[in-house]
Amino acid sequence: MTQSFIHIDSPNYLKLEDLPNPPDWPGIFGNDNRLALEIGCGVGDFMLKTALDAPETNFIAIDFYNKGCDKTCRRMDRHGVTNVRVVRDEARAFVTERIPKGSLSAIYINCPDPWPKKRHRKRRLVNREFIEFLLDYMVPGADFFFATDFDDYGIDVANALPEVAALENQFAPDLYRHEFPEYHLSKYMRKFMAEGKQIYFMHYKVK
Repeated sequence: MTQSFIHIDSPNYLKLEDLPNPPDWPGIFGNDNRLALEIGCGVGDFMLKTALDAPETNFIAIDFYNKGCDKTCRRMDRHGVTNVRVVRDEARAFVTERIPKGSLSAIYINCPDPWPKKRHRKRRLVNREFIEFLLDYMVPGADFFFATDFDDYGIDVANALPEVAALENQFAPDLYRHEFPEYHLSKYMRKFMAEGKQIYFMHYKVK
């Protein structure tokens, strides 16, 4: 997909080509705080609220879209946030090349592209195989959060997660919930809810 690139001038933005493989994340953040990842940060409103609530955590926010990365950085800059770094990259490649194994305390995935047409659903990011891939990069006790407004996607992921033996459902016996009061809502979630759609929230921990 062709993108119109915006030059991002922000202390919170990391150019992918400048990052070693893997990066020295404690050096980048200037501390040894725990590390968390948001896959698909959109315009950064969820990450802003989450990072402000957890200043003791270092957050990496990635998105494939340059415009979203720019908006996320601007949001962080306006609020003086120093515990977030934004990178433009594709999720699997970024995790494989830039995240040390056994280093993430949390992963957040909110409203990824649902690829609604049946012939395109194989393109969906989150499935059992992808979740099991992520496990190698998470510490014991790490949190995995997933949210979607798309019914079919929500039910598919809700049915896949219990098959991952290394994860423990924090909503058990429910496979998902439509209410998660302590979880921040993104701009897209609020938009979907205003349209009368339900959000499928899931929360698991690594055993």
